[in-house]
Amino acid sequence: MITTTQSIGLALASIVLIAVPGPSVMFVVGRAFSHGRTNALASVLGNAIGCFSVGVAIAFGLGPLLERSEVFFQIIKWAGILYLIYLGIQAIRHAAPSHEVNSKELNNTPVWAAIRTGTIVGLTNPKSFILFTAVVPQFINTTQGNTPLQIVVLGLIPLLIGLITDSIWALSAGHAGTWLAKSPQRMTIIGRIGGASIIGVGVSVALSDDHR
Repeated sequence: MITTTQSIGLALASIVLIAVPGPSVMFVVGRAFSHGRTNALASVLGNAIGCFSVGVAIAFGLGPLLERSEVFFQIIKWAGILYLIYLGIQAIRHAAPSHEVNSKELNNTPVWAAIRTGTIVGLTNPKSFILFTAVVPQFINTTQGNTPLQIVVLGLIPLLIGLITDSIWALSAGHAGTWLAKSPQRMTIIGRIGGASIIGVGVSVALSDDHR
């Protein structure tokens, strides 16, 4: 059974890591600017699914494998980097000419596609691995046994925090995007800025140290 002390301690540690803008936040903001508020919120959901899936995988054996294999860790990391850069390039390439852009079209971007994209980003976000290999394990009570189940249950705490904070970022960026949509030319520019920000996420992850 997870105690209140465990939950509060993990929540505080998670807030510090999650609330500070990082790859997932910049990705969501970029999606809001490039594709609209609805698409960004769908990406938030997908990102949460991806992050929690990482936690489940680590709980049942991926963690030890990542610790033993530097090659495997680098494959996971660079797959995420390349995918983010690809998404950014696509957003820039498909930023519609000024006469074709409006807020309704942006919000008609397929929701399931946004969830799928967010899931992939969550699966390859280094923060997901940091949370479940360095943060969550600190709050496990080994005397209670069933460590994998404890990791999964405790993982729901950062999952909820991430959903709330990322949704706030998405709504804030989406509101700004709605205002900008009043000028199609602005939306073309902001769409390209959103794509560039997503590329920036990939580059920043590539240049950052590996938190193993």
